Amino acid sequence: MTPKTAVVTGGAGFIGSHVVDALLGEGIEVTVVDDLSSGSERQVADAANLEVVDIADRSALNAAIDAARPSAIYHVAAQSSVTASVADPGRDCAVNVLGTLHVLEAATRHRAPLVFTSTGGALYGNGAPIPTAEDRLPAPVAPYGASKWAGEAYVITWATASGLPHAVLRLGNVYGPRQNPHGEAGVVAIFSHRLWRGEPPTIYGHGRPTRDYVHVSDVVEAVLRASGAAGVFNVATGVETDVLTLFELLQRAAGTTLEPVLAPLRPGELQRSCMDCGRAAAVLGWRARIGLEPGLASTYRTLVAEFEAAESGSARPG
Repeated sequence: MTPKTAVVTGGAGFIGSHVVDALLGEGIEVTVVDDLSSGSERQVADAANLEVVDIADRSALNAAIDAARPSAIYHVAAQSSVTASVADPGRDCAVNVLGTLHVLEAATRHRAPLVFTSTGGALYGNGAPIPTAEDRLPAPVAPYGASKWAGEAYVITWATASGLPHAVLRLGNVYGPRQNPHGEAGVVAIFSHRLWRGEPPTIYGHGRPTRDYVHVSDVVEAVLRASGAAGVFNVATGVETDVLTLFELLQRAAGTTLEPVLAPLRPGELQRSCMDCGRAAAVLGWRARIGLEPGLASTYRTLVAEFEAAESGSARPG
């Protein structure tokens, strides 16, 4: 499905800004809804309309979406920090559950199919078979995973009630340009920033935890293909990689030989995560195309250019 107008919540953030760029490239008129709590206005393309709105604020959100009159909605906005969800589960719930309900109500009003970006590892929890398929009963170990699961339930319920083809995408660990190196999430950007500065990063879980790392450009392709499709889809690579191996690949890209600081896992973090993406291949015709080593090498180069641009105060990163 190719909409004429679209709303992207969280469109000033890492993943959302890439979705916005792809939609604009298809000639679609885009309104970005973002409270800029973690995103940046610098990441929003000039051709998009930016509405600075918290999705938990129902009246402000309604005004922004009603003005945009979307024919499709891409709901990327979220409280996405596991440790922040442990520290403040109320705010996590307000954004990820109540905010999602507000977006769904607007989607129903405008008869706009919705794509909801959820989480994979944080949802499936420890003990899930590897790789994990969508029919595995979720067992989140932190409020973040619980709130995304609740958001999914609302999406599926509203799809059934409205007859609209809403899609849920359970994302792996997404990396790529524009990822924030200063938060708790986004290990590729965090490691890259430390390597660029010549400072050894801290690796939690002593480097043993595994994740399924997927490049943001592959994720964006899945997001666009999912618009107008119904169901729940894993979006990852199906390749399990431990954090120490990830760090070694980034060191190779950076040309450094730093010794990391090893530390225990933080509360709410997983031991293992890897997802089966066969359903996305069968229904959406989607598979991840970017291998981890070349993806990390290109991402490191781009992130370094962004770090340098931020330090000099120059314009929008790539």
